[in-house]
Amino acid sequence: MKNSELIEDISILITEDESELREYLLEYLQIFFKKVYVAKCGHEGYIQYLEKRPDIILSDISMPNLDGLSMIKKIRERDSETDIIIMSAHSEQEKLLQAIELGLVTYLIKPINSQKLKDVLLNLVEKLRASKKRIYLSQDIFWDTTSSTLWNSEKQISLKEKELMLFKLLCSKTDHAFTAENIFYHLYGEGEKEFSEYSITSFIKRLRAKLPENLIQNEYGLGYKIVLQ
Repeated sequence: MKNSELIEDISILITEDESELREYLLEYLQIFFKKVYVAKCGHEGYIQYLEKRPDIILSDISMPNLDGLSMIKKIRERDSETDIIIMSAHSEQEKLLQAIELGLVTYLIKPINSQKLKDVLLNLVEKLRASKKRIYLSQDIFWDTTSSTLWNSEKQISLKEKELMLFKLLCSKTDHAFTAENIFYHLYGEGEKEFSEYSITSFIKRLRAKLPENLIQNEYGLGYKIVLQ
């Protein structure tokens, strides 16, 4: 896989206390993923989880401060969906059995086989893309396709009815530019009112005030689009 083909829509968190393995995993996964986060222990991993909301967590089972099993339990108290892969030694079978009950994707026995890790992760990426209910517009901002709501981490961004209609349109094809006329008739329908490009530019200006900078961009001569950051 070439750098130009980096996976941008799926993020991964590595939680591993062994510095040599952690650095190896970071370098290896950056071949495939644009967003790779690292943590040195379970406590740091949990903080990173809260801040970054990764799609996939790859975690050692035995770590200082907070071990992998305890970290997963804390995550599962608030989140049953994040995909978690555990790394463990053969001698940690009892801990591994407990972890499996917490809804793992799979587990990998150390030393880690890089080809097996790659296969597991790329298969998981395909599954996530097929079932993804969230479209991450930036690191913290996401559009929930199920409820048609916009969120900043765990806080919902309040939008009016037509603002939500616009977001639903823009998120239906991210990085695709919709003309002012497309947007106008999507919001107001045929015949409800006469088309006005100024009304759309004013509408988007007010909406942008609620959003991260440059989330909605105007592509000259084409229209407005969501740009994934």
